[in-house]
Amino acid sequence: MVSIRVENLRLTYRLHDKLSLAPNRPRMPTGGRLEGEGRKRSVTALDGVSFKLQAGDRLGLVGPNGAGKTTLLKVLYGIYAPTSGTVEIDGRVDALFNINLGFRREATGRRNIVLRGLINGWSMEQIEARMEEIIAFSELGDFIDMPFKTYSQGMAARLAFSIATAMEPEILLMDEWIGAGDARFQEKAKARTAQLARQAGIIVLASHSRALLAKTCNKILTLEGGTARPLQSVEEWQAAMDEAAE
Repeated sequence: MVSIRVENLRLTYRLHDKLSLAPNRPRMPTGGRLEGEGRKRSVTALDGVSFKLQAGDRLGLVGPNGAGKTTLLKVLYGIYAPTSGTVEIDGRVDALFNINLGFRREATGRRNIVLRGLINGWSMEQIEARMEEIIAFSELGDFIDMPFKTYSQGMAARLAFSIATAMEPEILLMDEWIGAGDARFQEKAKARTAQLARQAGIIVLASHSRALLAKTCNKILTLEGGTARPLQSVEEWQAAMDEAAE
């Protein structure tokens, strides 16, 4: 059975000495809480985050920039290892929070399908069996044999989405809704994502769009400074948002 179980997750990392001591240090892109002084400064990006998801759940991650949404997605995908706590995932996972993840700029789109597939743990037989379907869904046509560096952002996003969903991932992680090309392709992408959810998968979507979250998700996790409020149903979250707006 597909599931995600996160218990008391904490992610803390030390700041690089030069960044830590710089008087005009730029804001850290991952957000979180700054702690300590001088060479002992650290960032707590996530602290005490707990939730459980099962097949069919579609979790929306909400909160201001720097709240820890993208960091949490990267922990779920295995890019970051938690400092403490547990993350237990049962199911095949793919992610759409960085459309360039696993792509080589000099390689063609076709070659990048192979490379991204291998990163995802697919065999060459699986990649070859899905190659033409991926190309057709992406609508790249002859551009599939052009270098990835020649692609527009929309073309790159279409290819990334087509690859990520070709194996019908049981768990799909997304940072904002993918801006995959024109409106017609986005409708195609939404239809495929909805199909994945109906097939007893799990979707975790970080977004600032209330309308999108209300339409897509059944549960909401609100993050603030790396800490999480109790899990809410999307109806409870909308009611709380309406009340706060009054």
